[in-house]
Amino acid sequence: MKKKLTYSLAAAVVGGVSFAALPASAQTVLKWAHVYEAGEPYHTCAVEASDKLMEATDGRYSIEVFPASSLGKEVDINEGLGLGTVDIIYTGQLFAGRAYGPIAIGGAPYMFRDYEHWDQFRNSELFSELAQGYEEASGNHITSLTYYGERHVTSNKEINTPEDMEGLKIRVPNAPLYMMFPKAVNANPTPIAFAEVYLALQQGTVDAQENPLPTIEAKKFYEVQDQITLTGHITDALLTIVGGPVWNSLDEADREAFDRVLDETAECATQQVIQKEEELVEGFRDQGVTVNEVDRTPFREATVKLHNGEDATWDQDTYDRLQAIQ
Repeated sequence: MKKKLTYSLAAAVVGGVSFAALPASAQTVLKWAHVYEAGEPYHTCAVEASDKLMEATDGRYSIEVFPASSLGKEVDINEGLGLGTVDIIYTGQLFAGRAYGPIAIGGAPYMFRDYEHWDQFRNSELFSELAQGYEEASGNHITSLTYYGERHVTSNKEINTPEDMEGLKIRVPNAPLYMMFPKAVNANPTPIAFAEVYLALQQGTVDAQENPLPTIEAKKFYEVQDQITLTGHITDALLTIVGGPVWNSLDEADREAFDRVLDETAECATQQVIQKEEELVEGFRDQGVTVNEVDRTPFREATVKLHNGEDATWDQDTYDRLQAIQ
């Protein structure tokens, strides 16, 4: 992010011990929690951030990263930020939208024209304003936005048109806006925790799920779903958020260090995800998975009608400003 935000100081308590009570020379080990696998770029880049943060803060802060929902599901780690049970998280924009609705706009289906539109948004005044609104509502600080990839549908039936998805029981994350796309195509959205999706697909609890190609590979969903339909219905991203108890304990120099290191981490993962997306279409085909390149226009047209409907958590002005970004 090019735009940085500054907020007021407050005391921080983690595990019942105040940061203010620690000796100035003591190293604070921060817990960074997320729901993704240890082999994914989000995790590996976050692990690399620890050394960078230690260098930037003269050894006063390091990071231990907890992948694969080991410190809780996505709802849990979002709640843990304010409690001090976790210090930094990756989370979807729609989960952050529970605290401040407008921040979720970037995670809505077919909200962006393409990657370039999304990239301009993450460096825009609009995103800075939304991040500040989230901080004021939640007490936590957004540092960065990491590209998560275009979300596509996996299933065991061929999908070529929106009509092919009618009645399809599709797993979505447990956040209301993820249901907008399934609703638009008359599918049946079914919220299931990320760690439970593979088993739900394997047992037939749901018929389909949707995620970017690198996640489909990392979670091995292709083992239990033999069709991938390239709907590209969400240009998705992960927010990097530092909990209020930590952020409010930092002086200005350390805040700048955190912002810089976590921005570099976001770019590290973003570039790897882009490369992985480019490689995986043929990679899946080589493994016998059918990859359907469909006309996205009818899917987009069905969904755009819902952008400012009852599920919208933003106002018309915010929507218009986002669409006007070039």
